[in-house]
Amino acid sequence: MSAEPVLIEQAGPADAGEILTVQRAAYLTEAQLYGDPFIPPLVESCDQVRQAISGAALVLKATAGQRLVGAVRARLSERTCLIGRLSVVPDRQGQGIGRRLMEAVEERVSGRVDACVLFTGHLSDGNLRLCRRLGYTETHRERVAAHLTLVHMRKPLVQPARSAGAGRQ
Repeated sequence: MSAEPVLIEQAGPADAGEILTVQRAAYLTEAQLYGDPFIPPLVESCDQVRQAISGAALVLKATAGQRLVGAVRARLSERTCLIGRLSVVPDRQGQGIGRRLMEAVEERVSGRVDACVLFTGHLSDGNLRLCRRLGYTETHRERVAAHLTLVHMRKPLVQPARSAGAGRQ
């Protein structure tokens, strides 16, 4: 059985319920990994997700047919893009959806920011691998609880250098 093609597009407030469902399914393994069922993505309400979508600079969703299979949020803070809540449904993880969502965010904010930043937990090997493959590098670690250290990562979004002689004859 081949998976349906995935479309990446802007999400709207009407997508909040489905995004919350995907987010909860995706972050359940994180909660189990850290032994903490109260991580923020799992305790957010639908109204909070709707408000985040309405107030965020960018919320993208990945759909396969009629099914929402992933989402990511981003907001701008001066010349930096803050990326969060990358979520992919468990049965579609490892198929490039998370990578495509991240690349779509970077593409949409390119030219408006100098860098993208994010954080993930220190035990989240898959997340760390994905971020490193996308060009993110660790900037620092922040211990927030006995069981959790956040790994902060950054990726510069560099504009292509123009050749000094471009356009001249």
